[in-house]
Amino acid sequence: MANTMKAVLKPEQAPGMVLGEVPIPTIGPHDALIKVKATSICGTDLHIYKWDEWARKRIRPPLVVGHEFCGHVVAVGRDVTEVKEGDFVSAESHIICGRCPQCRTGNGHICQNTRIIGVDRDGCWAEYIAMPAYNLWPNPPDMPPEVASMLENFGNAVHTAFATDLTAKKVLITGCGPVGLMTVAVARAAGARSIYATDISPYRLRLARQMGANHALNVAEVDVVRYILDDTEGEGVDVLLEMSGAQSAIDQGFRALRDGGEAALLGLAPGTIGFDINNHIIFKGATVYGIVGRRLWDTWYRMRGLLNSGAVNLRPLVTHRFRLEQWEEAIQTMSSGASGKVVMMVEG
Repeated sequence: MANTMKAVLKPEQAPGMVLGEVPIPTIGPHDALIKVKATSICGTDLHIYKWDEWARKRIRPPLVVGHEFCGHVVAVGRDVTEVKEGDFVSAESHIICGRCPQCRTGNGHICQNTRIIGVDRDGCWAEYIAMPAYNLWPNPPDMPPEVASMLENFGNAVHTAFATDLTAKKVLITGCGPVGLMTVAVARAAGARSIYATDISPYRLRLARQMGANHALNVAEVDVVRYILDDTEGEGVDVLLEMSGAQSAIDQGFRALRDGGEAALLGLAPGTIGFDINNHIIFKGATVYGIVGRRLWDTWYRMRGLLNSGAVNLRPLVTHRFRLEQWEEAIQTMSSGASGKVVMMVEG
């Protein structure tokens, strides 16, 4: 094995990234080395590429970027029992301490000492990545790599959708990026009565209909709040699932939410935003959940159940495939709004 590998790097505190050569990571006694097969692009990666307010506060270059991937285990540390060489795995990107009060009370997804690959430590837009074996999730050998690469992102959708009971509920999903589109599919599988999905991209709204949305609304063309209130006889939706992080979408979502409704918020705002907390939450008597990551490991078992049963099919969401060397074209495609999930093949 060579001593270096190709990787996409955030080299400095400025917009952009570069493709470079870095040393292949070494592993400790509890780690595994994975040869990356495929890696996919998430909205967080776009924040890092653009170097917005959130990225400037969080990221400390130089850093290998990327946190969604699948691949084959090629080496394991001496104390590893969870996986073996040759296993086809995906990974939980949040590396937790296991010792803080959150970890010790079943809330490891909000561990005080979380280190996220591609954010706080080197990530997976590379030929190899080292991971704690605890963080690896074995996949069926025949799972398509493009699907296996986005399980981590799928977990965001599952965690958000199952924050509350969607059965027979009217649900609004604001933002039809890939995780929003996955959330449409999960809401449909969970038995939602009616699903409203909003975005500004006609391309993604078509995908939302394909994934099971009853109403796919272009916010540039439709008064979303008025449409929903008219369609629900003035009631509004029972549940808001906010996936965009856009101030306008958050405002529309809460205005369309009925009194006593519930909201789960995953979308990452680029910075501090204005919000009418009095009318949107307090006077409305709304229940609001902040969603981060995936519940360890409850969300992963739910994901497996949805996929293995056929209740959710993620393959239609993969609309573009590139090689790792084409990372810049891949990012531009993802940023355009005219895509579903964008996957980069690292091997094969």
